[in-house]
Amino acid sequence: MIRLRNVEKYYEHGATKTWVLRRIDLDVEEGEFLSIMGPSGAGKSTLLHVLGMHDAGWTGEYHLSDHPVHKLKGKERLALSKKTIGFVFQSYHLLDDITVYENLEVPLSYRDIPRAERQSIVCDLLDRFQIVGKKDLYPNQLSGGQQQLVAVARAIVASPKLILADEPTGNLHSSQGDEIMQLFARLNREGTTIIQVTHSERNASFGSRTIQLSDGWMVKE
Repeated sequence: MIRLRNVEKYYEHGATKTWVLRRIDLDVEEGEFLSIMGPSGAGKSTLLHVLGMHDAGWTGEYHLSDHPVHKLKGKERLALSKKTIGFVFQSYHLLDDITVYENLEVPLSYRDIPRAERQSIVCDLLDRFQIVGKKDLYPNQLSGGQQQLVAVARAIVASPKLILADEPTGNLHSSQGDEIMQLFARLNREGTTIIQVTHSERNASFGSRTIQLSDGWMVKE
């Protein structure tokens, strides 16, 4: 599903280069659950943002399914990202001024999906995640675990083939974090490819494979 070859990124400070990613070669098969680990500053989140096409300032080759991302223009990358990828972040990124239901409907509103079908998809998801009773609440009326549950639901509402998660349990208590990881494991069993950045050995244990980064290099798999 994913093939990276010699992916590199650096920042320039005058005549000095600060490398963030160095010669990353990585293959991810469809249906994998991959964890990316390493100390702070190792390049984990940067690699995730390259994979998510949020970051264009890198060199090398990136193939996502049959698409050569490194050759695509900005609008083409954005369209591919919206079509293929769901994102889950540590700080939820829910829209505070709209309800849970409306937060889930937003990603579908970007697509050519009739209103009745959007309503059906959102209602099914509310039921699947057991949050029907929260649908008319606003994010600030929910606990952290509930907000992250909604964030995961929003990430999968448009049935992405790939979920990218950046420290998805970082702001949660351990029991809430386990609930989110068990949800990821279930989504993975159902066929969704998942790549997570984590500091937690326990979170990594939910996946099928782990890679380690250090100072921008992939040092261990």
